[in-house]
Amino acid sequence: MRVEIWSDIACPWCYVGKARFDKALAAFPHRDEVEVVHRSFELDPGRAKDDVQPVITMLTRKYGMSAAQAEAGEDNLGAQAAAEGLDYRTRGRDHGSTFDMHRLLHFAKEHGRQEALLERLYRANFADKHSVFTSGDEHLVELAAAAGLDADAARAVLADPAAFADEVRADEQEAAQLGANGVPFFVLDRTYGVSGAQPAEVFTQALTQAWGERTPLRTLAQDGAGTCGPDGCEVPRQG
Repeated sequence: MRVEIWSDIACPWCYVGKARFDKALAAFPHRDEVEVVHRSFELDPGRAKDDVQPVITMLTRKYGMSAAQAEAGEDNLGAQAAAEGLDYRTRGRDHGSTFDMHRLLHFAKEHGRQEALLERLYRANFADKHSVFTSGDEHLVELAAAAGLDADAARAVLADPAAFADEVRADEQEAAQLGANGVPFFVLDRTYGVSGAQPAEVFTQALTQAWGERTPLRTLAQDGAGTCGPDGCEVPRQG
């Protein structure tokens, strides 16, 4: 079974939602038969790389809330994260473009290190003291190397604006086609969609239901049609 997760590094509910999904998956009896693929989604597509501002400022300007409301929201998210065992800085974080991070995640996917890099990007954005948006490309290279990727190769990806750009845009277009206008968005076997950072119990239910409703293989060929197996090939019958 395949689970695709559309998310953004700048999305706090994606950070919390991933932890809740991971908890449900860890307890799922068929977890070793579940493939998880992370898809790209930008909360601010087209945002300039140098357009960085404090999270509280972004919230007040983009959503029209007061500073007190924005701070209260961050405090609530911090509590939600803590309940999942996650570190979360409620003050002093920045908000900016995540496009290069998504490009790196596609590069990491090619090398089987997507999950490892995603974990480090989330932690760098939500828990670390240094802003992942103002520390420069070398900080992203360091995170990629810590995730098991070749530093020079990661540096080359960041230096080429076209590298994996089409893959990021394709993911975002697919999200729109699926009707996902917010993240996190989980798609199980292209049959069930789960929107938002649901409790682990909801993800458990979704995994169980999707697994139980998988369509079994229907064999149409009859015996004697000619097959090969571990014990050799079938001897043709005489007409």
